[in-house]
Formats: sequence, structure tokens, C-alpha cells
Amino acid sequence: MSIGNTTGESEFAGKRVLISGGTSGMGAAIAKRLGEAGAKVAVVARSPLPEGQTPSLFLQHDLSTVAGIASVIATVQREWDGLDVLINTLGGSDSPVGGALRLTDDLWQQELNLNLMTAVRLDRGFIPGMLAQGSGVIVHVTSIQHRLPLHDSTLAYAAAKAALTTYSKGLANEFGSRGIRVNRVAPGFIETSGAHGMIELFAQTESITEDAARQRIMDMLGGIPIGRPGTPEEVADLVAFLVSDRAASIHGTEIVIDGGTIPVV
Repeated sequence: MSIGNTTGESEFAGKRVLISGGTSGMGAAIAKRLGEAGAKVAVVARSPLPEGQTPSLFLQHDLSTVAGIASVIATVQREWDGLDVLINTLGGSDSPVGGALRLTDDLWQQELNLNLMTAVRLDRGFIPGMLAQGSGVIVHVTSIQHRLPLHDSTLAYAAAKAALTTYSKGLANEFGSRGIRVNRVAPGFIETSGAHGMIELFAQTESITEDAARQRIMDMLGGIPIGRPGTPEEVADLVAFLVSDRAASIHGTEIVIDGGTIPVV
């Protein structure tokens, strides 16, 4: 197969793409980017579709439940008879601040279910079809926190993302020779609308400007050498490259997009 080098409106023409968590933040930016390049994009979210978003297929389901996953898989199979690209962006943390000892078994299970098992279950549902057609691309969005865990607030989230990283590598080793590419994208501080809300709240609480609040958060991460957070659109461009034929030999790896936050070790 020749490696395509087009980057215009038809690069993903005819490609069937599913994005979990695809109505907000990085997921929404990825959906927009791939849709503009010709892909048929299905997005899944627990909340209703925001005004102005126009995916090819919208599925409102709770992916933290087995039943929600099963409904998504059944609908996509019925409507599209499989997928070419699966992008797992869904993730997050509802754990309280206060360190490891505040994390109950239930909180650990919630974080693992959302940040690991959602991807595992979706993969398990769609990989058989990819194997049958001899091709497919899977991208798991992890986080630099699997290497730089924030113990006070998101330790369980970081641990779940570390598990997702290990699982992804094993998946790549198993299915790479059978036509399925699997990669990971590890964002650092990305200024999504949710992150901007955190900046605004921090600024109000500390009686400082938003610029100062943003800098404080960057300092808490150990600094961002490029001097700013990333944007969802930058993540979307990276993912678009990874799922394209231009990245045909990129497999089983993790691409960090953090502005240089992770230090050289």
C-alpha cells in the first residue's frame, strides 16, 4: 500500500471514525479536524450534543457502564458495519484532593473504569471487525501524569492512565502484524474550556489575574518551557497525523504533547 501524503479536505474520505468523549475539549477538536478532512465521524458522550456540532453520528450513552458500551458497539455495527479508526479520548477525575489516603475503593474503581476499562471494552468490541477487514487504527489518549503523578488530587487517574499505557503497548504487540496500528497520545496541560474554567476559578479564589493563575498552574507542573499550555487544536492535528496513512510506520509508541513539561531523565 502506498503512503498517502495529502492533507486536504479528502484525506479521510470514507473513513469511519468513532471518538469517545467527542463533544468537548480535545475530543471535540479531533472530531472537527477529522470531519473537515472528509471522515465520517461518530461521537459518544453522556450529555446531549452541544449546539453547532454536526458529527455524522451522535450516540448519547454513558461509556462508564457495560450497557452503554454495548449499545454504542451495536449501533455502529448496524449503521456502519465496523470502524476504520477508534480514538479513545474519554477520561477525567472526580477524586477529592487530600492525597492517597482519601481514595476509597469506590473512587479507585471509578477512576479505573472511566480511564482504562472504557477503552478496553470499546477496543474489544471493534477489533474483531478491524481484523476481518485487515486494517484499523486505534489511538488512546493518556496523560503525562502517568509519568508525573499529582499525588494530592489525581493519583488514581494517573495510575489508570499508566495502566492504559501498558495495555496499549500489549495491544500493539499483539495486533500490529495483523494490520491494526495502536498508538498513544500523552497531553500535558491543554487549555480546554474546562481547563480555562479552572484558571478562572483559581484567579477569583486567589484574587489574581487569569494570566497569573495560568502561570501558577504551569509552575505547579514544574514549568512549561514553551511558556503556555497547549491547545485542543494542536492535539487534534497530532491525532489526525497519527491516524493517517502518513504515519503508516508509527506503531506501538506514545507521542507526548506537553510543551516540554516532562524533564529529560
